[in-house]
Amino acid sequence: MGSLLLATFLYRLGRFSYRRRKLVAALWVGLLVLFGVGAATLSGPTSNDFSIPGTESQKAIDLLEERMPQASADGATARVVFAAPEGGKVTDPASKAAVDQVVGELKALPDVANVVDPYQAGSVSPDGRIAYTQVTYKVSPIDVEQSDRDALEAAGQPGEAAGLTVEMGGSATEGMPEQSAAEIIGVAIAAVVLVITFGSLVAAGLPLLNAILGVGIAMAGITAATGLIEMSSTTSTLALMLGLAVAIDYALFIVSRYRHELEEGLPGEEAAGRAVGTAGSAVVFAGLTVVIALAGLSVVGIPLLTEMGLAAAFAVVVAVLIALSLLPALLGFAGRKVLGGWIPGLRGGRPKEGGRPPLGERWARFVVRRPLPVLLLAVVGLGVFAAPALDLRLGLPGDEIKSTETSQRKAYDMLAEGFGPGFNGPLMVVVDAGEGGGGAQAAAQRFAGQAQRLPDVAAVTPPVVNQAGDTAMLTVVPKSGPSTKATEDLVSELRGQSAGLHAATGSDVKVTGQTAMNIDISAKMSEALAPYLAVVVGLAFILLMLVFRSILVPLKATLGFLLTVAATFGAVVAVFQWGWLAGLLGVAETGPIMSMLPIFLIGVVFGLAMDYQVFLVTRMREEFVHGAAPKEAIVTGFRHGARVVSAAAVIMIAVFAGFVFSGESMIKMMGFALAAGVAFDAFVVRMTIVPAVMALLGRSAWWLPRRLSRILPNVDVEGEKLREHLGTAPEVNRDGDRELETARH
Repeated sequence: MGSLLLATFLYRLGRFSYRRRKLVAALWVGLLVLFGVGAATLSGPTSNDFSIPGTESQKAIDLLEERMPQASADGATARVVFAAPEGGKVTDPASKAAVDQVVGELKALPDVANVVDPYQAGSVSPDGRIAYTQVTYKVSPIDVEQSDRDALEAAGQPGEAAGLTVEMGGSATEGMPEQSAAEIIGVAIAAVVLVITFGSLVAAGLPLLNAILGVGIAMAGITAATGLIEMSSTTSTLALMLGLAVAIDYALFIVSRYRHELEEGLPGEEAAGRAVGTAGSAVVFAGLTVVIALAGLSVVGIPLLTEMGLAAAFAVVVAVLIALSLLPALLGFAGRKVLGGWIPGLRGGRPKEGGRPPLGERWARFVVRRPLPVLLLAVVGLGVFAAPALDLRLGLPGDEIKSTETSQRKAYDMLAEGFGPGFNGPLMVVVDAGEGGGGAQAAAQRFAGQAQRLPDVAAVTPPVVNQAGDTAMLTVVPKSGPSTKATEDLVSELRGQSAGLHAATGSDVKVTGQTAMNIDISAKMSEALAPYLAVVVGLAFILLMLVFRSILVPLKATLGFLLTVAATFGAVVAVFQWGWLAGLLGVAETGPIMSMLPIFLIGVVFGLAMDYQVFLVTRMREEFVHGAAPKEAIVTGFRHGARVVSAAAVIMIAVFAGFVFSGESMIKMMGFALAAGVAFDAFVVRMTIVPAVMALLGRSAWWLPRRLSRILPNVDVEGEKLREHLGTAPEVNRDGDRELETARH
């Protein structure tokens, strides 16, 4: 009954929206205006603060904020690096005068708390050619305005005028992420794919219009929410990317079903009702799967990922709602024109009379005739792609992988040349003697002596103690670079000495700083990966079991996804860690893989993979339930679903691949990983491995224990009960799990 209620409700919603299209369209446009006004009036500033509650580095920062606020542990910083021309030194009188002038101008900048004189602090390289000054701000990086960054850059001009090379890095130099044209390019490619898929401008335009309105509402809602709660400046990025892609995809599936119903001779209103009642049911459950995957990001315990996941989930919910209600209204305006307006040379998937069957059908017949060789070849192929994943190394690379054209990268390289690679990743050590306890000075000096003897330590600064004498801070400079395994081991060694220091002095040691925070983030991500995968896959398995009323089909779907993940990780490691095809893809430097990528990738690609699973396999199940033999059901379902699923996947790949050409290494890596993940999953797993396995399983693919069959509600995504309710379904023999249909002749 529950399945009939859902399908019937969606059927009635589709007919109502089609019939009262002006009212429905007006309501959605009004909602867009309302959210737009809210975004314009309620929006507040976004934040770039990145906290990782519970980690040692975060605890150290919190302790410094409490006891040594003057240290500005979370304040923005900038390193201004000076290099003399070849043969010169920054200690030459003219160069020193220029550096002193720059330092003076830096001290006069607004919100600057402290500027270190490089000559007094000894911040000059041994060869005298390179020097740097550290600028500490009173405000956090998010509160540094573009005008402050412009003033910082202008302050370095006297040095450049004197012939010095002046470059700048640090958190104060990082501006807000620029909006690229990737979204516009993605929409343009989606339009081309839709036109090719449908062969009609009208049919292609409806999903785009639907998606633009949906994304507009979602983004306006997220923007308005920034005035009520603090959000990161990157929160909306995933929501925009996913909201646009799934909105087009969901509309694509419903429009395709609507056209099919029209071609069967149904009137427009009835066709819209049935399209929403059948394909719309699949949209609901596919959307639920995506929402589960995105909302599950909150289990990691990192606020930024939680915000991004929930915002993107909201965008997906809007995409589902607008596909179920606004789209049938738009179909009402278009009427039967979705079948007209054919573009010469494009048949929109219609085979010629007496011609060859569609490519999707030919491929499906090839797979079901040779399922075992196809399956083995596909699995081995994915295994080859997955092999590099065994060398996966996570981290949060910084300026070292930025483009060599950026000032941040140039400053990084100059510091590494003058002071050694570890100078770019100093470790901040906080010695805690207990509030009001005193003794921090002696404990810090003892620790500094121990740290100096470690093989990977280049230098240790004298400790700075707060006025109460219960907290001290010192800096340890490694010999190795910030993203290296040696520095990671050094952090572990320093933290390992805390127990001995506590036993000797009663003081505790905490290691923080950007490098230590990156290491902690990577460790937390690694720890959260297995629980997140278990939660998402477990919930999605249950949902898919409800949709398909089978155990083996959901099991096959989830195991296939694991193959996708392994192959995608392998491709990412090969390109961004090993450097394969780096020149072709514009990867300037190789290094560890961004630590947030695995969980981010799993969440996004899993949701999209289950979309393709639902839309492709529901048509197969529909044919099987209505009497087709197992292999013929695979072929027929493939014929109906392969074209639109292929189009949906190509749209996703195009949107994500557009980000590969970004100048930001992290965005480039995310775009490549998502594009590769969708390609592997849609074309290798869903369109090759899935039909091969189902052909091998035969009727067993739809097996469900009788007891479990009675317990599970029948959600009937394929719309059989709706057809029965409307009096148009063929008679079905329900022996066990509705295996065979007795065709009426």
